[in-house]
Amino acid sequence: MKNIQNKWIRAAIPALLLHCSIGTVYCWSIFSQEIADYIGFSKGATEWAFSFAIFFLGMSAAFLGNIVEKDIHRSSLIAAICFSVGMAGTGFFIWLGGKNPGSIVALLGIYLCYGLIMGIGLGTGYLSPVKTLMLWFQDRKGLATGLAVAGFGAAKAIASPIMQSLLASLGEGGIYKMFWILAAVYFVMMFVGHLLLAKPADWHEPAKQEKGASAMDVIKSKPIVFIGIWLMFYINITCGLCLISQEKMIIKCIGLGAVAGILSSVTAIFNAGGRLGFSAWADTMKDRNTIYKIIFVLSIISTGLVIATQGITDMGQNTFFMILVLVLLFVVNAGYGGGFSNVPTLLSDHYGMQNISAIHGITLSAWAFAGLTGNQIATLIVNNVGTFADDGHGNMVNPVGYQAVLYLTIALYIVALLISMFLVSGKKKEK
Repeated sequence: MKNIQNKWIRAAIPALLLHCSIGTVYCWSIFSQEIADYIGFSKGATEWAFSFAIFFLGMSAAFLGNIVEKDIHRSSLIAAICFSVGMAGTGFFIWLGGKNPGSIVALLGIYLCYGLIMGIGLGTGYLSPVKTLMLWFQDRKGLATGLAVAGFGAAKAIASPIMQSLLASLGEGGIYKMFWILAAVYFVMMFVGHLLLAKPADWHEPAKQEKGASAMDVIKSKPIVFIGIWLMFYINITCGLCLISQEKMIIKCIGLGAVAGILSSVTAIFNAGGRLGFSAWADTMKDRNTIYKIIFVLSIISTGLVIATQGITDMGQNTFFMILVLVLLFVVNAGYGGGFSNVPTLLSDHYGMQNISAIHGITLSAWAFAGLTGNQIATLIVNNVGTFADDGHGNMVNPVGYQAVLYLTIALYIVALLISMFLVSGKKKEK
């Protein structure tokens, strides 16, 4: 019983506390327009704060992976401090921008705090519990990491109504006050997670990592496999962000604007469910790479059906086509989440547990670059293909533009499937 309790108290619960806190970075779309209006800048200008946050998440994970490998207590404390300080700082610069509309200092301060400082907290916080979970749950690594990463995905669904309630109740200046309140709340949550997080007592890191066997040395033993995993991860995130960034407008475009908020919560549930479900399913497979083939095949089929039926440009006239579009959004969200949760366990199957935090961190650099390209590519296509028009309900939508995004994503999903089949060779899971 003591061992079971330790698994949850020392690994699963602290992982959820950390990931449910940092996962709220995806709530940016809830208040980005309000921030833009409050500080006197366009929404496009403020959107870069989110892109920078994801970029620095990936890059900090890549460069600080060795710190996580050596000392999860130091890395989880860094995460708690950077994430909460970054959030509080964002609130300060929003306040400053409200006092001085159009202030470039305020905008750059938001980039610095929400992008760089919070990004460092995101990267170290994301990595810190992963290896610990796999060590505690040796027989169900996928389920364990899926549980924590699902917390990251579910954070938006949990925090969104809370944030909206705070914005409504705090009145004038509620946007910056909300950041200050949440900075305190998330620091407490993450600090508790930091105190609880611990590796099993019987696990001992090899001295000096067996000197010479660094993360890069291990990767170089199978460079083609690593390149394949990195590219699969990058493509899956890029495709996911392309569609998720346009999700609300696609939902409005097919005539479901009245329930767009509810459907966004449903897609968030699929995102979190994919993280847990696909990783738990992969535990039952001899080769964990099979789960990526399934994700890509499902994504190709659902995207192809919407392309073939022109489901988005139909604008909700045909109920069956509307359902196909919703299925596409559900599948992409689930596959996007599943791609995240299976990366550390797939890497451990190929490279072992010794340097897994550092190797996982380097792989997360794919997330950094996808964060800069996914949203921006989709926006570029939507702004340059087709035209915006009123959908009859006061929403300016571009169905041709949204449909055009699918031609890019299906091509990328096909490339990812080929990479999974031919570059990431089969490898039985290590016990």
